[in-house]
Amino acid sequence: MIKNQWYAILPSKEVKKDKIVGVRRLGLNLCLFRNDEGTIGCLIDKCTHRGAAISKGEHKGNCVACPFHGIRFDKDGKTVLVPANGRIAEPEQRFNVKSYLVKEAHGMIYFWNGDKEKATEKLPFFDDQITDDMVYSEMSDLWHAHYSRCIENQLDVVHIPFVHYNTIGRGNKTVVNGPAMEVMGHTILVSGNNSVDQGQAPIKANELKINPHLNLKFIFPNVWQNYIADDLRVVIFFAPVDDENTMFYIRFYTNKFKMKFLNQTMAYFGKFANRVIERQDKVVVETQLPKASSLLGGENLLRGDSPIMTYRKIRDTLQKESESS
Repeated sequence: MIKNQWYAILPSKEVKKDKIVGVRRLGLNLCLFRNDEGTIGCLIDKCTHRGAAISKGEHKGNCVACPFHGIRFDKDGKTVLVPANGRIAEPEQRFNVKSYLVKEAHGMIYFWNGDKEKATEKLPFFDDQITDDMVYSEMSDLWHAHYSRCIENQLDVVHIPFVHYNTIGRGNKTVVNGPAMEVMGHTILVSGNNSVDQGQAPIKANELKINPHLNLKFIFPNVWQNYIADDLRVVIFFAPVDDENTMFYIRFYTNKFKMKFLNQTMAYFGKFANRVIERQDKVVVETQLPKASSLLGGENLLRGDSPIMTYRKIRDTLQKESESS
């Protein structure tokens, strides 16, 4: 995982009022809950007393209580009550648990993977492209693959006519032209332009331009968009569970119609079409070895794999920068 980055880890709707949620993300067991004001708290899911999972306990107003001995913690991990010592006793702060910085936006919970004092304000999302009038329907799926492999698959224009031969890759367009690509800071923009092999040489990347109405866009560390049309998008949040598993949160966005309920209907059925395509990728990506990709991974890449190499270079740079800071 890359340090000092905002990772989208869970839809906001999963953490309801008066409910404690235990999830594993970025190799950590986390306990999430809301206080009386609805603000999200995120703690390590291990009580400092006897090591029990706090997420199995009870929601107590602004606090969560460990199921083993009832010790209560607020959203910052501070000890509020140790029942065994009585209510009049000053809470012993040696029981405090580690808390993590989280924020909510775009219907997602973002987790700051790093030092709290280094947290940035901006959260990764497509604010300038997904407008308020767009509605979405969401589905989730667990892949037994490292999140880097999952992301690379969504930047891969070479695999489309093979893995998706009977869906989005119909037409046997196996020659990879370019692809056209732009890099803007920690954002990668790609336009695929494959064609049928009729004996021609592929068009070079510098002879192509990004199609503003049909492209793939990835924002580090784990948010991706397929710009299918001006009124149609697919967004994926690749939430790392650990080094071998990734939870996909896939959204189908649209504002094709003037009436909201028609857009909602289209978004609902659109996510099932996405499921078919996503499952085609899943059966292949889960077989890749090694589990995590790397800049110098010993793979023999193609010219058409330039978006993947670009992703690896930026990821490697971010990892080194965070380790040295």
